[in-house]
Amino acid sequence: MKVTVIGAGNMGSAFVKQLSRAGHQVSVTARDAAKAAQLAAAHPGVRAVPVAGAADDADAVVLATGYADAAAALAAVGKLQGKVVVDITNPLTPDYMGLTLGHSTSAAEEIAKAVPGAEVVKAFNTLFAQVLAEGADFGNGRKASVFVASDSERAKHTAGALAETLGYAVVDAGGLKNARYLEPLAGLNIYLGYGAGLGTAIAPTWLRKA
Repeated sequence: MKVTVIGAGNMGSAFVKQLSRAGHQVSVTARDAAKAAQLAAAHPGVRAVPVAGAADDADAVVLATGYADAAAALAAVGKLQGKVVVDITNPLTPDYMGLTLGHSTSAAEEIAKAVPGAEVVKAFNTLFAQVLAEGADFGNGRKASVFVASDSERAKHTAGALAETLGYAVVDAGGLKNARYLEPLAGLNIYLGYGAGLGTAIAPTWLRKA
């Protein structure tokens, strides 16, 4: 799959690493072109591309920026009509211990409003960068979950397929409005990781009794 990753920070870097290892055709773009180029150079086959037009030939666009930068970042990468946009953002407060949106909307829904022609899917937002970079396997047959929520079945399938190629268990979380649940779940994970001192090698998952 042709995937464009927007962002070269911790999450963007983890996506580039794992997607390229899984055999996808990966491009990366960022406001800091030098940082994107350095990231691409570290992974064979990955291309650093200019921001303008970065999404043009992508099958999926992974939005790996902060929520505050999301709309501007998407507006800069070219036409997104009919494109699958994988939103991994969380609308965090500056101290990372709270959310700026909730109950009546979500980051994903606001991003969908900003790019009305795109097919937005919430996914991967409950994972720390460390878990994404190190892989889905927690040992003893346990895999971290990727929850996917979208009003587009194609977008859910695309995000789910990407997650499965990276080794994750995929959980269909329904329509995009259910991002209102997934974003607080990410907030709880962040609290447990930092506030409760459990570290960043943790991830929420869903279990079913046999």
